[in-house]
Amino acid sequence: MLRKKIRLGDLLVERGFIDEHQLQTALAKQKETGHKLGRQLVELGYVTEDAILRELSQQLDVPWVDPNSYRLDPDATTKLSEGQARRFTALILEETESDFLVAMADPSDLIAYDELTRMLGKPVRAAVARESVINDLINLMYRRGQEINSIAEEISREINPQETVDLAELSVGEGRQSAPVVRLLQSLFEDAIQVGASDIHVEPDEEGLRIRTRRDGLLQEQLVHQRNIHPAMVSLLKLMSGLSITERRLPQDGRFKVRVQGRKIDVRLSTLPLQLGEGIVMRLLDQTSGSASLEGTGMPPEMVKRLRRLIHLPYGMVLVTGPTGSGKSTTLYGALSEINRPEVKIITAEDPVEYQLARVNQIQIRSDIGLTFARVLRTALRQDPDIVMVGEMRDEETADIGMRAAITGHLVFSTLHTNDAPSTANRLIDMGVEPYMLAAALRAVLAQRLLRRICPYCREPYTPDAHERGWLESVLGEHGADVQLYHGSGCNSCSQTGYSGRVGIFELLELNKDMIDALRQGDQSGFAAACQAEPSYEPMSQVAVRYASEGITTLAEVFRVLGEPEEGVGPAPPQEDTATDDQAEAVTADLASALDGEAAGGSTATGDPGAGGGADGTEQGRNNLTG
Repeated sequence: MLRKKIRLGDLLVERGFIDEHQLQTALAKQKETGHKLGRQLVELGYVTEDAILRELSQQLDVPWVDPNSYRLDPDATTKLSEGQARRFTALILEETESDFLVAMADPSDLIAYDELTRMLGKPVRAAVARESVINDLINLMYRRGQEINSIAEEISREINPQETVDLAELSVGEGRQSAPVVRLLQSLFEDAIQVGASDIHVEPDEEGLRIRTRRDGLLQEQLVHQRNIHPAMVSLLKLMSGLSITERRLPQDGRFKVRVQGRKIDVRLSTLPLQLGEGIVMRLLDQTSGSASLEGTGMPPEMVKRLRRLIHLPYGMVLVTGPTGSGKSTTLYGALSEINRPEVKIITAEDPVEYQLARVNQIQIRSDIGLTFARVLRTALRQDPDIVMVGEMRDEETADIGMRAAITGHLVFSTLHTNDAPSTANRLIDMGVEPYMLAAALRAVLAQRLLRRICPYCREPYTPDAHERGWLESVLGEHGADVQLYHGSGCNSCSQTGYSGRVGIFELLELNKDMIDALRQGDQSGFAAACQAEPSYEPMSQVAVRYASEGITTLAEVFRVLGEPEEGVGPAPPQEDTATDDQAEAVTADLASALDGEAAGGSTATGDPGAGGGADGTEQGRNNLTG
């Protein structure tokens, strides 16, 4: 079938897709990168991948297929080893009694075709498919579950439960690189990176060792029956993290770096004493992905524009809220990366420091030695910063210092765990922050969540049930009955889950005069009403339903993350005023005086706060706060 010799470059020139000069440029570039010519032409922007595949399909008389439309059988697929599949960018789609159907990125490669036929021992029916799709499916189909179990068995045979484990022999001797425990961890990391997991959980259990990886926010489990390998694995991870291997009764936190598949991964490790041994959770942070950006968060362009204006304010507080794992840190790093300039000093207090930012003074919180958020923030304000980022507002003292910094010439970023943007003010007041201080400091609140995306390969429309229709009408009104919904039917690309990747949903609340007045008076109900009346404020529930109607996510995923309307987000009940009008007026007057003094002293938040006299202005205010 594939005896016809085709030179891809000549074919594309002949068909008018590229000219001779572009072909020569691509060939010269190919010598540098070692890529296939087709991929090189696509990367240079000379031709689309679809055009190449269409021409190959016609010229070679082979079908152009989407591998995701096939229900792959792991037993058949793995008859081609992972190394061979990656070498030839080929994947077995079907096996019959007489032959194999194999998807190839380049079916014109006669050497690859002959090698596949020889290795499989049957005739091969070639089909052409997208290289990216084949590689994604190779990552999913060649999971390292069997390899992990095999190494675990090897370690189990080496370890006699009646004897003391020789850690030196297992993990720190000359043969460390080939030690089974090291190979087991290497396989764990490679498997997690291959499928895009964010966390690895290792938990001892009666039945064995549960290894779970979090992908797109949900855990996927694998059971290793050899539980006696657990102590050796925990000890090696502790050694790598610089933790005490003799301490098993108390939790410990550490971090280390590994290189996996050419990528530099920063691993944050946490241990927890459980009934049957120590549980380990490792957060994987890919340091090779580059610095975060506001556009990279998935935020709508109009909201990026509004947030960009807020992060360039000279002073005030901007909060990012949401539960753990909702992407708050990514948003803050994106903001800091954008305003990180030589003329601006930025200090951060983080627990933990996730990404290293050049020129930013990052401080790791260590509560065990008294290095708390409040203490770091108080000291940081003596370091003449322009911008301060506090990892989290955890207590009244931290919040109070942050508020005072925000009204004395500093731009302050921080995070908080709240359900939505309007409830952030109520949460801070409950923590003990005075309402009039909050009104003077707070400028905006960004609330966010992460929803799983519908897999683009198996997305299909469906008819919602009566309950879903009722929910849509409660959010969208009478138009809710006409909304078309979508879900994923499950395919190879999404591991039959119907979801692939995640998308952020955001609500941005900028405080206006009515909100500030309500806060100053401690009127929480009035503040909530003012939030709802703000034209630029769109609740996350409405954003989520819009994404569901556009086929980006499912209504079931919206329910999972945001809950039903009855369980959803709403203003907290009003509380008694915590400040009198006289107090509010006094603070407002003090703030105006401080700002006037700052202007008179010639110091601004984006310039040099230490320059000029400023004895009656900002410097005095800072010294009063930190002295």
